[in-house]
Amino acid sequence: MALISVLLLAVLAGGIVYCLLTVFAARQYLSVKPPALSATPPISILKPLFGAAEDLEQNLRSFFEQDYPGFELLFAVRTQDDPAFGAVERLRRQYPAVPVRVLLTGDPPYPNDKVYKLERMAAEARHDLLVMSDSDIRVTPDMLQVVAAEFDEPQLGLATCPYRAVPGPAIKESGDTPGRLGFFGLPGLSFWSVLEAIGMNTEFLGGILVARIVEGMKFALGPTLVARRAAIATIGGLDRVKDYLAEDFVLGKFVAESGWRVSLSSYVVEHHIGSQSFRANARHRLRWVRSTRRSRPAGYVGQVFTNPIPLALLLVASDASWWPVLIATALVRALAAWAVAGWVLHDPLTARRWYLVPLQDLLSFVFWVAGFFGSTVQWRGRTYDLLTDGRFRLKH
Repeated sequence: MALISVLLLAVLAGGIVYCLLTVFAARQYLSVKPPALSATPPISILKPLFGAAEDLEQNLRSFFEQDYPGFELLFAVRTQDDPAFGAVERLRRQYPAVPVRVLLTGDPPYPNDKVYKLERMAAEARHDLLVMSDSDIRVTPDMLQVVAAEFDEPQLGLATCPYRAVPGPAIKESGDTPGRLGFFGLPGLSFWSVLEAIGMNTEFLGGILVARIVEGMKFALGPTLVARRAAIATIGGLDRVKDYLAEDFVLGKFVAESGWRVSLSSYVVEHHIGSQSFRANARHRLRWVRSTRRSRPAGYVGQVFTNPIPLALLLVASDASWWPVLIATALVRALAAWAVAGWVLHDPLTARRWYLVPLQDLLSFVFWVAGFFGSTVQWRGRTYDLLTDGRFRLKH
């Protein structure tokens, strides 16, 4: 047996074990039942906004319609010229009973505009329990009830809400491929958006579930976090994470190190990732993998086990007689994908278009390799340098 085949087989074995561990982690997560609501502490919802994202008003409306006795909504935009400002004003007129405040923040004094807006809103928030949620998140009316029940535990300082990604419609930009999915049976949807959504709903959350049982939640990830004000104060406030690109990850890390418990919430939000051309999707993926490599260097190397299908294909390419291993790997990967997307997220996209999982895995593997190279990222039209510790700064 050639040395390359032996090495690939060894790594692939680790990938198969990882898939089985994902299934176990999903079952373990589901075995923890959310607590009953025993108190309704007032909650402040912080929403940093930038531009007119797809379905923005529908996403924001879901937070206005919370079935909860005491909450306020705070929004932050740079200027009144931002289209998001008009969306908030329209909703405020439709829901006059909901306490709403809008902060005009101007340009941020440091690169992470989101953290600056959150910092400004947290300073103005009236309540001790804070929900920090991006503009592309949609929730059901019971969201605040679920997280309030979870935070009845006094030692819980920060919670990550897992999310079910929802792709956007097809677009056509000048110089870009439209990215329609007619060939794959999904006309009218953005091809790259669909692939990324399937990746989020199978691979990404699977990694969080595995980390949860292997090392515990010593980090936070995702577009919706719930935190106690006291926990954030313990680490020195949001100012502590202002220089990091992956501010959610390091926020959870610092909170866990300070002695508070960090958890993976039982509440699943919807993440509407919007339409994407290939170039926009590639920029986003590169920003994510390069940031992840600097946030968790050892963990990033370990991600080789999260994509067993590309490893199996490489094994077969080195020695065609290993083709039965490819079939077995595909079956195990399918089980792991369904454990996450089906059992945990109840994702209709992956249920209907499961045949796109191998294609997404291949694309994810390519970008994982690309993440080992380069130290710049593009974000909102600007180029930034990534430092070795995960901080970033505007490239001059």
